[in-house]
Amino acid sequence: MYKNFDEVVEFATNFRHNLHKNPELTWEETDTAKAIREILDKHNITYKTYAGTGTVGLLAQDKQGPHIALRGDIDALPLEEKTDVSYKSVKTQCMHACGHDGHTATLMAAAIWLKQNEDKLTNPISLIFQPAEEGGHGAKKMIEEGCLDGVDMIFGWHNWPAIKFGQAVCPEGTVMAGNGTFHITLKGLGGHSSQPEICKDPVLAASALTMALQQIASRQVAPQDAVVVSVTSIDAISGVTVIPDNAKVEGSIRVPTNELKTKVFNQIEEISKGIALAYNVEVDIDLRDRYQPTINHKDEASRVREVLKDTLGENWQSNIATPIMASEDFSYYLNKIPGAFALVGSDDGVEKHQKACHNVHYDFNDKLIKPVSISLMKLANFKF
Repeated sequence: MYKNFDEVVEFATNFRHNLHKNPELTWEETDTAKAIREILDKHNITYKTYAGTGTVGLLAQDKQGPHIALRGDIDALPLEEKTDVSYKSVKTQCMHACGHDGHTATLMAAAIWLKQNEDKLTNPISLIFQPAEEGGHGAKKMIEEGCLDGVDMIFGWHNWPAIKFGQAVCPEGTVMAGNGTFHITLKGLGGHSSQPEICKDPVLAASALTMALQQIASRQVAPQDAVVVSVTSIDAISGVTVIPDNAKVEGSIRVPTNELKTKVFNQIEEISKGIALAYNVEVDIDLRDRYQPTINHKDEASRVREVLKDTLGENWQSNIATPIMASEDFSYYLNKIPGAFALVGSDDGVEKHQKACHNVHYDFNDKLIKPVSISLMKLANFKF
């Protein structure tokens, strides 16, 4: 039994540091899931398991009010950490560079305090510790196995270094973009660099394709539509005097609607075929859908804004433009039931809290644990 909530926050902060020191990649979160379940057991919180490493804590299941779910993600990224924190990752090429350790700890703080005050709860609550957010479609798998059965609404959040600490955003409508990837192989005919006339140069074609794809956002869609097309890799490794047979161009797109995703994918395909024809090479095009846009429901987003104002103060609202062009598999939940997703600022002036997510120098801001966990509890109808 904790004397006050600050003691819970201290426990959750230490828990976060332990998770940060021992990160696990998408669909490999075995020890993370074990640690979560051990704490839930210790605090007599009933839970169910989903998708292998997913865990859903259950509170006040006998209450008759609306069943509310709160979600935190648990997986790390394949990055080599370069911070100097005492709890730096002990694993090679594995790092909590997106703050999922902090999201998990924040949800755990809420879980512990809600359990300690379970007699005051007026409605059922599900606490979703979700694996595989980083491209693994963990939310989809959790839903398929029934984690939302009986749930009426869901709330989630993400720390955001580009927003000042003490501020947040939760717009009605699209808060984060949908995404997809493209993988284009240009098949030419290699040969000696001194005889380009008898070769079919895939490197030249890849260069032209890279430039042409950038024109989709600037010339093929309206300026009002937030679209990003990024070529992130050109693979045509060869000798300095050798034109290779093949070149591969890869990258990602970010779009605010599914309609625009279809349009951009079609344009990528048309441009790739046109470039291949113009440069006398063959082309294989692989377009992969990833996450849908994260679209907040009107009433639930309004509710989140009220809670954030109550918790963070009158000046809580950030003026950052939305939608944010990053993507989230929380979209699966919002496609299934009503809910909302907020971005909460972590920039308190400390350099590591200003580093963008997915950066090797990034570190989650522990100051977020208390206000966000309080906000989550209020969203679950607990009067903190």
